[in-house]
Amino acid sequence: MNAIDKVIGVSASVLALRSQRMEMISANLANADTPGYKAVDIDFKSALQKEMGGSQLLCTNDAHVGMQGGGAQETMYRVPSQPSLDGNTVESDREHMAFMENAIRYQASLDFLDGRIKSTLSALRGE
Repeated sequence: MNAIDKVIGVSASVLALRSQRMEMISANLANADTPGYKAVDIDFKSALQKEMGGSQLLCTNDAHVGMQGGGAQETMYRVPSQPSLDGNTVESDREHMAFMENAIRYQASLDFLDGRIKSTLSALRGE
């Protein structure tokens, strides 16, 4: 782990997962009127645990190829509280709520990362 990784920590993984979730929710909203469309999402908590090493392979030999996370997470389908007749499972109110919650948490993650970078720069300058 290099010095930049120590400063940034888990923030890069959090931002990537939040961005991926934002894309999924946006696709759900865009397809709210598409017959047969199934709303998708990810379980953020388990996806983050997976990114942070919950299921990491051990590197026991220098010849092993390292694997980094950041790929697509397991997609889950949402179960609607009121199924529609055309088979579409998107509930616009629920999707808007999830979108706003994710946007707020994404901004909070950016603010936290910004604070870490600023404090590190301040320490490097000796302030």
